[in-house]
Amino acid sequence: LSGARWWLWPVALLLAAAAVPLARGRAQGTLLVGAGAGILAWTFVMGEAIGLRGLDWEWLAPLLGDPPPQPALGWGAFLVLTGATGLLSAGLAARGAFRADAFIAFLVTGSALLLFLFVFAPLATILLAAVYEGDRFAPEALAERLTAPEAWSLACIATHQGCGVVWNTLLLATLTGVISTAIGLFFALLAVRGGVRAAPLFRAMTILPLITPPFVVAMALIVLFGRTGIVTVFLWEWFDIPRSRWIYGLPGVLLAQVLAQAPIAFLLLDGALRAISPSLEEASATMGARRFTIFRTVTWPLLKPALAAAFLLGFVESLSDFGNPLVLGGDFDVLSTRIFFAIAGARHDPGRAAALAILLLALTFGAFALQAWWLGKRRYTTVTGKGDSGVPAPLPRGLKIGASLVVWPWMAFTAIVYGIILVGAFVRDIGRGDMTFTWRHIITAFELEWHDGLALRGAAWDSLLTTIQVAAVAAPITAALGILLAWLIARQDFRGRRLLEFVTMLSFAIPGTVVGVAYVMSFNVPPIELTGTALILILCFVFRNLPVGVRGGIAALAQIDKSLDEASATMGAGAFDTLRRVVMPLLRPAIVTALAFSFVHAMTAISAVIFLVSAQHNLATVYIVGRVEAGEIALAIAYSTVLIFIMLAVVLAIEKLVGRAQIGRRASSETPVARNAPAAVPVRAGA
Repeated sequence: LSGARWWLWPVALLLAAAAVPLARGRAQGTLLVGAGAGILAWTFVMGEAIGLRGLDWEWLAPLLGDPPPQPALGWGAFLVLTGATGLLSAGLAARGAFRADAFIAFLVTGSALLLFLFVFAPLATILLAAVYEGDRFAPEALAERLTAPEAWSLACIATHQGCGVVWNTLLLATLTGVISTAIGLFFALLAVRGGVRAAPLFRAMTILPLITPPFVVAMALIVLFGRTGIVTVFLWEWFDIPRSRWIYGLPGVLLAQVLAQAPIAFLLLDGALRAISPSLEEASATMGARRFTIFRTVTWPLLKPALAAAFLLGFVESLSDFGNPLVLGGDFDVLSTRIFFAIAGARHDPGRAAALAILLLALTFGAFALQAWWLGKRRYTTVTGKGDSGVPAPLPRGLKIGASLVVWPWMAFTAIVYGIILVGAFVRDIGRGDMTFTWRHIITAFELEWHDGLALRGAAWDSLLTTIQVAAVAAPITAALGILLAWLIARQDFRGRRLLEFVTMLSFAIPGTVVGVAYVMSFNVPPIELTGTALILILCFVFRNLPVGVRGGIAALAQIDKSLDEASATMGAGAFDTLRRVVMPLLRPAIVTALAFSFVHAMTAISAVIFLVSAQHNLATVYIVGRVEAGEIALAIAYSTVLIFIMLAVVLAIEKLVGRAQIGRRASSETPVARNAPAAVPVRAGA
């Protein structure tokens, strides 16, 4: 209004133009599309052109002159841009796009804009560095970096030298994806079909690795299997087995990653197994099929979407992990650690880091294409609009025994690893064998004092409270946006649907370190200036963890018949009512997975946020890493133990509050009756 920044007036004029009354239809739609798109484009172009130092695009000087400095966009701009997105969506719907549904149009355009701003644009900023040599544009440098021997060398086949980091990364990610999916499947089979009695303890043990802060499992493995580890020394003293450093390398990194990824696979496969219609298995049994034949021909094929999602998430998470390879990798280099040292090491080379990140993206997209090929165009519908009172088929005896032989030893091993963590918090120094009991580490981190009221004196309180606040805000946003995107991708048909799905996987495919640096480079200056705020941490967590909700939601929706949506539409419900009253109640397992995963990863993330924290907004994981670097491993383990108990309580509370999808099936103790006596069958209310 003052006229000092006159270049913003076109935004007001476009808003006024959108209010011009026109006949409803394509003409009005065209006007709204033009106004909304114009506001979005003009706002960001002017924000990029004029910054804190005045005019940044010097070639616009003849048009704009010498404008005064312009700060970053604020909350007022956020409201204007949200309104512009609404105008654009309403205009597209009025022109007949998205089946003329303004709600669907707003979800698609809003999601696309958010993904562009907080996923694509930051990654594009850092990846562009791959074609620059200093400040010089040099495409030949990209080709040289992509074909460098450090990436593709096969020297390990003929010599004792290591292979290229691409082969190491591909081997590690494939093994992690396959093994974690297999273990998660065995856990899910026993939990859903195996009649496990101690269900709460069983479920708690399966999710323990999911809630572990970074480096802690790696440190526990070193305490157990390092050269001076507990198990190593025991085997040497009692059985004369020489001590070695086998834990440093592929075996150690693989063990740590499988410990972390198997729970995610379990959560996805557990929900998929519970959604499989028992009537299909009962029909197979009625025709004389044996238990194993039923599992092989009915149950296993219907699990394909969830199996593919579990493998893909394990594969991609292994690619992006750099904490475990950093601690346990030894001479076994992977792409994520090479990228980290290219950015944060003494040899600062962002161009080399960007080229390695491109190779990492290629591996992820290859896994994505392989998943799509494996699933094909088959249908995996198991939840329909028809009643279903069948009883799930019990596991074949041989499969149950085989699953038990994997699950119970793995659970015992998990208990030992976490026992080391728990004990390490209450002894002087477990790493040096000093097992004297002490409260010193807990008191140092979380001391309380009563002085004119309760005072938090411990050194870790500030980082803990900040972490809980950020995670509590990020988790529901991540789950809601992930499920909405899954519903759009799986249920709606619009141009660019596959591209939207592809972009959701981008941030998950890049190592957290690269994501953090990309956010610093993109949001350190106007038009969107967020560095040093809590908002940049929340946004980083939301879009970093978004693929879990999307993949879990797509896998769950693949089992729900579209006839439910069509029946709702036939009865006059709009897309919003159908989503709220029909689809969401059946997606509770996917919602639990998205909420739990996003909260836990916000509490335990380190690589993506280590460059984003500030003195005012420090996080628990950064504090823990600082203690490890300072040699205070016992204090780090004590802090991690407290985090584990907090996250375990929150995850179980999320599952309790959200609940499970109720399909209206009878318990296994209920007896089916003949079709001519339906009144004798007890009916249970379902979603």
